Amino acid sequence: MQMTSTSEQRCSMEYYMQKTYYKTASLISNSCKAIALLAGQTTDVAMLAFEYGKNLGLAFQLIDDVLDFTGTSASLGKGSLSDIRHGIVTAPLLFAMEEFPQLRSVIDWGFDKPENIDVALEYLGKSRGIQRTRELAAKHANLAAAAIDSLPETDDEEVRKSRRALVDLTQRVITRNK
Repeated sequence: MQMTSTSEQRCSMEYYMQKTYYKTASLISNSCKAIALLAGQTTDVAMLAFEYGKNLGLAFQLIDDVLDFTGTSASLGKGSLSDIRHGIVTAPLLFAMEEFPQLRSVIDWGFDKPENIDVALEYLGKSRGIQRTRELAAKHANLAAAAIDSLPETDDEEVRKSRRALVDLTQRVITRNK
């Protein structure tokens, strides 16, 4: 999906979120659901586990997309601006394009030329694209935490401790810097 999208799809937040689910969140969501089912939990608990994993995965990938613009090569373990250099349009640019529709033509021209990357980064810097992406990641992290909080009550202290760790993980995902 990421490498064969049309111009319309590349500039669609809905398409981006679907691609992000398939790319990252589907592995985490289905793994969480499988663990619940293998542990003999109810379908309702398995679906809460799925929702936790889905939203945790979306939050993780959204922050990863922010870090591609704000992180350094050393902290990311990959070249900074890796996505844009490969022509991949992520949430920060999609949000920037909402504020600056003229960014669309730069995206359509592609990022083979360094000056197009520079122009896109200039629009991104003037926009709230990074901030809005962080806010969307926080929303998904909160949805993941809410799924854990919706699990049936328990008196088992080990289970409660594990649940707190899962909720803590939602915050670590959105505050990480690499």
